[in-house]
Amino acid sequence: MWKSAVIVLFCLTAPLQACESQKVRIGVQEYQDKVYASWLGQIVGNIYGLSYEFQFIDEPGPDAFPYGFGVSLERVREVDGAFSDDDTDIEYMYLLQMEKHGIEPTYELLANAWKYHVRDRVWVANRSALTLMRAGYSPPLTGNKNFNPNWFQIDPQLVNEIWAVTAPGMLDYATRKSAWAAKITNDDFGIEPTIHYAAMYAAAFFEKDIERLIDIGSAALPAGSRFAAAVEHMKRLYKRYPHDWQKARREMAEHYYGEFDYNKGAWAAVDAILNGAAAILALLYGEGDFQRTLDIASGLGFDADNQAATMSGLLGIVYGPTGIPENLLYPLGRDRWERPFNDRYINVSRHDLPDTSIRDMARRTAELGGKIILANGGRIVSEDGVDYYEIDKSASFKAPFELVTAPVLLAEQGREFSFRYYFGMDAQTASYEVVNGSLPAGLILNKNTIQGMPSETGRFDVRLQVGSGSESRQQDFTIRVHGENLAQSASKILSNESPTDDDIEIIRDGERRRATYYNRAPDPEPRINWYGYAWEEAQSVSTIVFNPGLPEEWGGWFTSLEVEYQDSTGQWLKATLLSVEPGMDFDNTQWLKGAFIDQSLDIEPVTTRAIRIIGHAGGIEQDERNGGERRFYTAISELAVYAD
Repeated sequence: MWKSAVIVLFCLTAPLQACESQKVRIGVQEYQDKVYASWLGQIVGNIYGLSYEFQFIDEPGPDAFPYGFGVSLERVREVDGAFSDDDTDIEYMYLLQMEKHGIEPTYELLANAWKYHVRDRVWVANRSALTLMRAGYSPPLTGNKNFNPNWFQIDPQLVNEIWAVTAPGMLDYATRKSAWAAKITNDDFGIEPTIHYAAMYAAAFFEKDIERLIDIGSAALPAGSRFAAAVEHMKRLYKRYPHDWQKARREMAEHYYGEFDYNKGAWAAVDAILNGAAAILALLYGEGDFQRTLDIASGLGFDADNQAATMSGLLGIVYGPTGIPENLLYPLGRDRWERPFNDRYINVSRHDLPDTSIRDMARRTAELGGKIILANGGRIVSEDGVDYYEIDKSASFKAPFELVTAPVLLAEQGREFSFRYYFGMDAQTASYEVVNGSLPAGLILNKNTIQGMPSETGRFDVRLQVGSGSESRQQDFTIRVHGENLAQSASKILSNESPTDDDIEIIRDGERRRATYYNRAPDPEPRINWYGYAWEEAQSVSTIVFNPGLPEEWGGWFTSLEVEYQDSTGQWLKATLLSVEPGMDFDNTQWLKGAFIDQSLDIEPVTTRAIRIIGHAGGIEQDERNGGERRFYTAISELAVYAD
């Protein structure tokens, strides 16, 4: 049995500044139990909701509850316990990093964990972030909207609950830390649901009222927040249709599901705001009932397992282990297991992520939470033989002081260039200087940004230093300034025939992150694709910059790549390829294909009237929902050609 929490002047709904001096208490054992229930809730919601992921898109699911675990139960039988999925495995990975490196690991350490453990089963913003990491970019560039084309998608709100679970009652700390971690994969309003969830999770250790929790989440969002407006919209729908969640869902979908100015891809169903709105509806219509909240989260559809997992984890904190229905904790029957899910968390999704006991995973999480409490003004007090955490609610998170990394930065002579290399909280008061090397003529250091219009070509190595208080950090960058892009003067664009309706002229419009040309395949046969240019007069060429645009889930990439040029007789010859920077992934899988990442192909200089990149097109078999067919094709956003 839990010891009841002692709440001392706990003003959750007041502005954070007004509560800075306030303390809250929770029994150490009660905190540990609630952390355990949070893990159980997330596991239940993830496995239950997984059977309904993307099942209900155009219409909500049926109002025939309970739905049951569905097809996911087969994997439960197979592993004889719970299994990992992307709604829980990244948080487990973060748990390991905090144990190894301390309670506030850096972006660099977390990125190293991503690159080691995450090698497949990764989608949209998470995938784009991972491929940016592998190309040499570090967070928060990996989530920044200038680099990650999926910055507005669902990803961070399903992988960051652990930062709030380990910060009970510490709303400011929990929301700031969660926002910081969310920027590994997302940006702008794409991180707002994460912040909202973090506030609810941190508050849920002391607050049981669902509507108050929702308001606490909204209070943590910035002024003018897009998601705060969506939350208020969901509250209005709930009041308008208090007994008809399906009608509310239809109106919600009409407003938030579809293509918007920021989202024109094929992944509209995983939009952060859309799925966040679904989570709020699930909480409202669930009315605090665990099973009903779980079913409505599943029936609302879209990326349903995310909402099911996160909201079930929240209710786990609110009610503890005994508040989760027994049939959900023992889906194969109470007589088969002694403990919920056989106390087994089996890794089926990440490289070298160790299997673990669920109770042990929760115990270790709670231990880290205790360390965070004590490191941020809290203490342990004893009363009548019971140990309590006394928590400083005003505690705040300050991001580790570090600079971003990036591969060689590409620029063109006479073309505007800008690169923000420091994203610290105190960016406006820090000091900035070049301590080694020099910037190209025309570029200047404007606080935390390199900007200007380069007036000279070449390769420039520079070391920058940022000072903050008594600390300073240095980071090396290389800027490569090219001269004229010869693609602009080409008389013809070269490409194999394709049934696509896309305009191939976009590959030389100078906008490398605006649009993608898909060289569609007319049949399922393997094929070779090429892109290049021809000129009326011979050109000297030494570098080609290929930007792949946004590969699709089933194709849109090369599995091999060479550079060819025409000799004086018109015969195509293979150029000597000296380097490809950053390196490219040529496996015929979708998992590690970078999006909108410039690839510099340096060759032994040639003089020619035509040049092209050429290689085998990739493609995998689509799932049944998408027709099951296979097509081999490539994608490209930009192809630039330089003499220097």
